Amino acid sequence: MNPGFESRTYPEMLAGGFSRVDGTIQFYTRVNALLSENMVAVDFGSGRGGWYTDDRLPYRRSLRNLKGKVRRVIGVDVDPVVTQNPSVDEAVVFDGSHIPLPDASVDIIIADHVFEHLPDPATTASELDRILASGGWICARTPNKFGYVALFNQLLPESAKSGILHFAQPGRKDEDVFEAYYRLNTRSALRRHFPGYEIALHSWEAEPAYHAGKAVIFHLVRAWSLLVPSGMSTALFAFMRKSPAA
Repeated sequence: MNPGFESRTYPEMLAGGFSRVDGTIQFYTRVNALLSENMVAVDFGSGRGGWYTDDRLPYRRSLRNLKGKVRRVIGVDVDPVVTQNPSVDEAVVFDGSHIPLPDASVDIIIADHVFEHLPDPATTASELDRILASGGWICARTPNKFGYVALFNQLLPESAKSGILHFAQPGRKDEDVFEAYYRLNTRSALRRHFPGYEIALHSWEAEPAYHAGKAVIFHLVRAWSLLVPSGMSTALFAFMRKSPAA
């Protein structure tokens, strides 16, 4: 159950359990609009698929679950735990540099909160481009490098990060925390690493996620997000279409 101060701030949560700015629903609504039943989809960086069991909102889970909406969902991750992901039809473990899938073999790639964890974005972007068919889509949601979440994470000393994260998000599981590099998390970086793509790119500001369950922190963070320019928004949504002639 969401804290009372969240539902008071977003009274529409009474109808369905989600706010009008829910980033997951916004992102996956547009992903679903691109799907067709004959597609092969890659869930890149899919990991254990914790949302499949941890998210208690059925509507949000149904949007996020691509199984049955496309011909096949392939989970790709550097962590072998991907083989336990219940939301994919097939799991592929890769070495961080080569994705073991044929050229032009997939129609849509979903990268949800993954691009911030790439130490070598040029290599990964090249591999994603290689496996994507002409006219295919890469759909990415990622923290904006200049948003408050990424800025704090980049400025904090490593020794303090774990403790502060557990304070700010007490429900976050250790197995869902990964090192962030923020090398593919700006508008310019996305355009540079995916040249020739049609790119629909916009910022998004969801309800505060890091507030330790405390109303004062929640409202302070929300006030900050309402005041800063869009270039400092928390998240970037990128929908990138590979040229049909490529």
